[in-house]
Amino acid sequence: MRVEDGFQLTHFTERNAYLSDPVLPNLLKRVLPSKIANEIEPDLVRLGTEVITSVRAISERATPPHLTQYNHWGQRIDQLDTSEAWKELKGVFFKEGIPGIFYERKYGKFSRIYGFVKLHMLVGDSHVVGCPISMTDGCARVLELVGTPEMKTSLFPRLTSRDPSFAFTSGQWMTERPGGSDVSLTETIAIPTEHSGDPMWPAYQLDGFKWFSSATDSDVSVALARTGDIHDGSRSLSLFLVPLRMPLVLQLGEPSPSPISNGIYTHRLKNKIGTHMVPTAELTLKSTTAYLLGSLNHGVRNILPVLYITRIHSAISGTGHLRKCLEIAIAYSKVRSISGGKQLLEENAVHVAQLASISLVYRALTHLVFGTISFMGKVEANVASKDDEALLRILTAVVKAFTAEKAVSAMEESMTALGGMGYMEEVGIGRSIRDALVEKIWEGTTSVLALDLVRSANDPSTFAAFTNWGTKILDSCPSELGSKVRAPLEAVRAAFQTIDDIYRHPTRISPLLPRPGLMLVGYAASAAMLLEHAVWSHNTKISERDVDAEVFVRWVNEGGLSSSVREVLEIARGLGHHEERIRMNSTLVYGPGPKL
Repeated sequence: MRVEDGFQLTHFTERNAYLSDPVLPNLLKRVLPSKIANEIEPDLVRLGTEVITSVRAISERATPPHLTQYNHWGQRIDQLDTSEAWKELKGVFFKEGIPGIFYERKYGKFSRIYGFVKLHMLVGDSHVVGCPISMTDGCARVLELVGTPEMKTSLFPRLTSRDPSFAFTSGQWMTERPGGSDVSLTETIAIPTEHSGDPMWPAYQLDGFKWFSSATDSDVSVALARTGDIHDGSRSLSLFLVPLRMPLVLQLGEPSPSPISNGIYTHRLKNKIGTHMVPTAELTLKSTTAYLLGSLNHGVRNILPVLYITRIHSAISGTGHLRKCLEIAIAYSKVRSISGGKQLLEENAVHVAQLASISLVYRALTHLVFGTISFMGKVEANVASKDDEALLRILTAVVKAFTAEKAVSAMEESMTALGGMGYMEEVGIGRSIRDALVEKIWEGTTSVLALDLVRSANDPSTFAAFTNWGTKILDSCPSELGSKVRAPLEAVRAAFQTIDDIYRHPTRISPLLPRPGLMLVGYAASAAMLLEHAVWSHNTKISERDVDAEVFVRWVNEGGLSSSVREVLEIARGLGHHEERIRMNSTLVYGPGPKL
């Protein structure tokens, strides 16, 4: 039989990425003033169509980068070539105002929400262009906060431009071989030049090796380097702006400088399991000119705004990829017949239950991510309270880790919802899973972020703000709705109390608790944000109000909150016995007897 004969599969059709989304339209109605929502919605609807048409068409032409280290004369050139489609995708982001929207601040504290909704829709069809865009966003914020007047005049407009021919992108170079996420062991050193005291371009020379340098096709990068005694660890690190080529800004008609013109040599491109289009490399810095950002030996403090921003971008990557995978699974269920052609998958209760469980995770994560973004918007618009700042401090670590842990599993479920078709590369779910997996590692693993969360509790006001915020949302539930969701309400209230009890005394926390503790904070925060939306939905009497209440109930009852509370309490109550469990953990991994 020829392939053209017999049964023919029906191609599924995805819907507009904005209008079909189960969260975004009503979420924006709730969190945005109606004037702003009405103004930006046509733009989002337009982009929702372009994501599945013109943007996807560009994405399908993208190919991995290629490095040529030596030319045919044996000269070192380190020529990095990326595909035209990769460049076009970056251009799409610039034209859409990412990251420009964030810094134009036309909509004040709501600008972050607007821009991130666009990014959320673009993620699944952009081959991780969001990676250099996130670091460009972070670099722009650092220049805004601690850059010199000349940097703000000549570079900041390029980092925030909507014009692809003018815009710059930035990398971020922190990871080195000795420490990974532990920057205290940084080997790269910064030596002051005769211009180190220049108030506009305080120049240093960097020498070192950056082991994991993303987006090495960028124009500039931010990097940590040592400016003091290595025994001082992270307290002797400073933050620098590094031009990838010199001169950084060309005059009209000037030829492009050599890739090694600033002493940056590409050892090799990383061979990764995902993010194949992103040129991630190992770099040698040899007498590389760099410019000090902020005060000497305050590099970790000065780079924190970058980490807050890139962690939010990381979370958006998780929800954005999951959005695409869920939409593919739903679209397939509308055309795939089973039971001898008598039933569509969308009519099968078992199959729809699986899709509902994926939708539940997507809704919870998306509300959590955009709830966190709202606090970032307030901070950057200078309208945040101290409690808002504390919540952003907690939630940036939690939202990145929690989303990374939950989103990929839901993507895998989306894949299986298509059966063998889901495993095919052409469908796109496989690439989303591979690309999203990096979010479990990039910008800190879950364990690293869990320890960061414990450190944040050293300031008692931080978790006090979190508890007060959660309590306020719980108390806002009207009696009519409360009578329908009484048990889940009490479960979430108990979770917040458990979190308060645990993090009130951070020095007493068991070494086994940080990771389960972070997950519990994620469950509690996402539940609170779902409740906040359900309350609004109930009070405004929108047609989806019963669904929103059901989402809250199911997330609390079925999402994992109760088991998370139990795990945390068991560890906390066994505080005096955790040494035995730690010993047994070691035996389970390495076997009995002394470790060789």
